Amino acid sequence: MRNRAITPRRCPTIPLYARLVRYGFRKHATYVWAALAGAFTNSVFGILRAYILIALWQARPGLAGYDVTDAITYCFVTQAFIGPMQLFGGGLGLPERIRSGDIALDLVRPAPLQAWTLAEDAGRAAYLFLVRGIPPMLVGALVFGIHFPAGPGRWLAFLTGFALGVVVSFGWRYLIALSVCWLLDDRGVAVVSLVLTTFFSGMMIPLHLFPGWLGDLAAVLPWAAMVQLPTDLYLGKAAVAQTLALQALWAVILIGLGTAGTRAIRHKVVIQGG
Repeated sequence: MRNRAITPRRCPTIPLYARLVRYGFRKHATYVWAALAGAFTNSVFGILRAYILIALWQARPGLAGYDVTDAITYCFVTQAFIGPMQLFGGGLGLPERIRSGDIALDLVRPAPLQAWTLAEDAGRAAYLFLVRGIPPMLVGALVFGIHFPAGPGRWLAFLTGFALGVVVSFGWRYLIALSVCWLLDDRGVAVVSLVLTTFFSGMMIPLHLFPGWLGDLAAVLPWAAMVQLPTDLYLGKAAVAQTLALQALWAVILIGLGTAGTRAIRHKVVIQGG
C-alpha cells in the first residue's frame, strides 16, 4: 500500500484574515513559557509599582481623581497592556524582512501587506492578553484588591477601547518598521519610539498627573490611545463616546499613513545587502 503525502486542507468557509488572526495566535502560542515568564515579570514589577503608587496616593489622597484602589487598579491594568500593546516596540518582524529582501515577496501576496500584518498582529495581541495580560491583573486582585468594570456596558466599552488601542499600537509600530526602507537601521528611531511611548502613553504614571498644557497635549496624542484611554474606560473615568472616537481617529490616521508608506515602498525599496 503506497504512502500518500498528507497535505493540510484549507477551510474555504474561513475568511483569509480570520485565518491570519488564528495563525498569529497559534504562532505565539508556541512560546508559552516565554509568555508566562513575561507575565511573572510584569506581575513582580506591578507589585513594586503598586507600593510606590500607594505611598503617593496616601500622601495626596484623591490625586488625579483616583482613590488608592483606582491607582492600584491602574497599575495592574497597564502592566497587563505591555505585551498586547507591544509598548516596548517591535513585534512585527518587518525590519528584518526589509533588510533581507523578503519584503519583495510580501508585497506580491494576495492581500495588502498592511492588512496582512495587522491580522497576524491581532492574533498575537489576543494571545498575549490571555497569557501575559490577565495574570498580572489576577495577582493585583489577590494581593491588593482592584476594581473590575461594573456591568456589561463598561466591559464592552473597555474591550472596544482595548481593541482600538491594539490597532493604534500596530499603526505606530508599522510606521516605525517601514522607516527601515529609508533609514536602513531602525535602532535610533526605535529608541525614540520607546521613549515617546513610555512617557506619553501613561505606562509610567497616569497622564492626569502631567501639569497644565503638557497633560492636555499628552491626553490627545496617539500614545494615550494605547494605555491611558482604555484604562480610563476600564475604571469608568472617561466619557465613552468621546474616548472611543479619539482612539478611532488615531487608528484611522495611523493606518492611513501606513497605507501611504506601503505605496511608497513599492516605488522605492532600499534593501540592505540585497
